[in-house]
Amino acid sequence: MDVADLRRNYTRGGLSENELAPEPVAQFRTWFEQALQAGLNEPNAMALATVNTDGVPSQRNVLLKAYDERGFVFYTNYESAKARDIAHNPNVCLLFSWLELERQVKIQGRAEKISAAESLKYFTSRPVGSRLGAWVSQQSSVISSRKLLEMKWDEMKRKFAQGDVPLPSFWGGYRVQAHTVEFWQGRENRLHDRLQYRTLDNGQWQVERLAP
Repeated sequence: MDVADLRRNYTRGGLSENELAPEPVAQFRTWFEQALQAGLNEPNAMALATVNTDGVPSQRNVLLKAYDERGFVFYTNYESAKARDIAHNPNVCLLFSWLELERQVKIQGRAEKISAAESLKYFTSRPVGSRLGAWVSQQSSVISSRKLLEMKWDEMKRKFAQGDVPLPSFWGGYRVQAHTVEFWQGRENRLHDRLQYRTLDNGQWQVERLAP
């Protein structure tokens, strides 16, 4: 089949200005809960876009682990490629693709490290295997084989066999404080609804409709 022939007409619904919550986190909460209720696979998965020191963009999927009026939180290795990008340029973009609902949410903002106390609280809630995994992987570094990971895994299991797995100093969370949030709802004939919240100088949110 020719990939150019793949197409779908979006008919699940629309999005109007009078349906929106007054601020984007409340609107996100409504859509996120609907994604949960719809049984979507990994509804908290979001593409994170960063830019490195050479100006080259990169994307990867990370998992949203908390959100409120302060921003959207994810966790990673602070020595990873994404962390190096953020250290150079904290401006990032998040994208939720809830295609079964014919929806997307795009969040542009600034990423900042959260407190060690907040990272520790989340880290201790993770399964033991996930905590060990944070110690095992030097994320984004080149390794010679998977065997190296397995050997490091065995080493960490022995090292922490008698007690809790502590929070690594090189691991923690980032909070993305949004300055624009776009809610995209697919519509017929590619005349999609795109409503964007944008922060003003006074801290208030302005809603704008974007052409599809």
